[in-house]
Amino acid sequence: MNKKTIITIIAILVIPLLAFWGMSINNNSEATAQTSGLPQIFKFSSSMCLECKQVEQIFDEIMPNYKDKIEYRQIFVDSRKDMNDPLIKKYKVTLVPTVVMVNSDGSVAKTIVGAAEKSEYENCIKGLR
Repeated sequence: MNKKTIITIIAILVIPLLAFWGMSINNNSEATAQTSGLPQIFKFSSSMCLECKQVEQIFDEIMPNYKDKIEYRQIFVDSRKDMNDPLIKKYKVTLVPTVVMVNSDGSVAKTIVGAAEKSEYENCIKGLR
């Protein structure tokens, strides 16, 4: 084999591996990084879940009051592929709806599994630091 053939074979094998490795590193770091130093709320839900829709309505009412004070992120878990989200693994989410409230130092302040009353969510949000 000549040099050109060897280089072509290496490129065909190595470039996709490097691309896959690079994409997986970026996805994990983006999903778990705290960007602003603010408390965070992660709401795990499914579009097929009735309780999730109730919780979504509650957060649609609550979150405008905290838009500059708390980072809010909704993570949909509608397929098996979605279960690979690093946040699902990090917070050990097994059921939806699940709301994870995280203090600005990264410590979990509260995890609520299932639907709760609006007042419970508000009280937990007020306790975030």
